[in-house]
Amino acid sequence: MSDQLRERRSSRRANGGGPLTATEIRALARDRLIESRLTPNTISITGLIGNIVAAVLIFENHFVLAGIAFILGSVCDMLDGRYSRMSGKGSPFGAFLDSTLDRVSEGIVLAAVAAYFAQQQDDWATLATVLTVVGSFSVSYTRARAEALGVECKVGIASRPVRVVILSIGLVFAAEELVPGLDLLEAAIYAMAALTIFTTFQRVFHVRTQLRRVADGADAV
Repeated sequence: MSDQLRERRSSRRANGGGPLTATEIRALARDRLIESRLTPNTISITGLIGNIVAAVLIFENHFVLAGIAFILGSVCDMLDGRYSRMSGKGSPFGAFLDSTLDRVSEGIVLAAVAAYFAQQQDDWATLATVLTVVGSFSVSYTRARAEALGVECKVGIASRPVRVVILSIGLVFAAEELVPGLDLLEAAIYAMAALTIFTTFQRVFHVRTQLRRVADGADAV
């Protein structure tokens, strides 16, 4: 807990003051979380488990539950990096593990979706799911390679949060389970396939442009 927050609490108690403000409560909760034994790697592994559960539920055709498990697992996947920076508990291996498990988690869920479409003998949706896997991995890989070259590469539509939102909607409203007559999973997969491929090309052209500018600047010098 921060010294400033401790002083405020002690002063309020001594003077019979009112309760802590909402901002102070959030700060207190954050400090308690940081002081706990929770590690970023634990959050990463929890996210993986959540996505594995989602994949199993997809195999069992329990799409609403699969969507909920996928959302919870994905939230963990996206919070571990932030918690690592906030708590100071991060490590180079933790960053590596985070990125690796993010790809594994996404691949497992999409593989389950592809298997579902294959069971339904929906060849086009199965192909679109495979393209989504390729596109999603390419979006992440192009950013990683760009950053290795010293180029920041966060451009593009289909970032991880966007993909999570689209797939979550598709799963929750899949196979008419939640709303009779409404099945959005196939539409979600087609949208993801198109957006991830498009984003990959966006990032390729962005990196090309940035590297050319660097080269032109070096030549001018």
